[in-house]
Amino acid sequence: MSVETTSLSSGLRIVSDRMEGAETAAVAVYVAVGSRNETAAEHGLSHLIEHMAFKGTKTRDARAIAAEIEEAGGDLNAETASEHTAYLARLLPGEVNRALEIFADILTDSVFDAQELEREKNVILQEIAAVEDDPDDLVMELMDRAAFPDQPLGRPILGTKKTVKAFDADMIRAYLDRFYGA
Repeated sequence: MSVETTSLSSGLRIVSDRMEGAETAAVAVYVAVGSRNETAAEHGLSHLIEHMAFKGTKTRDARAIAAEIEEAGGDLNAETASEHTAYLARLLPGEVNRALEIFADILTDSVFDAQELEREKNVILQEIAAVEDDPDDLVMELMDRAAFPDQPLGRPILGTKKTVKAFDADMIRAYLDRFYGA
């Protein structure tokens, strides 16, 4: 392994590892913000932003984002944790720049369309209901709440029905302004 770390003047850090002969490339953008950074009113906002990232930008709608990465032989995914939010792509090795350009677009130029926002809020409400129906997941949430009462680590990453329903595009933009920068 030949891991290299490069720090740009903006503060952005790039970690790379070239693996000669690899038939695929993996690209990830990690943002050092997750559920632990949320206020009580923002509870679940990191996760909603992860969902909304692929729903359209000023230059690409959701279908164009998916089509462009699929044309590069790849797929996109994302995850939210208490400490970070990650945006992930796997694709053909010669297409890394395309993945980086798509990530730059979705992380800086998302439009947060009102219809898409309502649709994704409903998807997350279904995720919350699924956790409530799964004893393993529910016990883990109850353990976190007991271990970290009245603090962000004690709250579920998904948020609550109440907080998710209250989110709007202005809240998303304010959160991005606060946390999504180098």
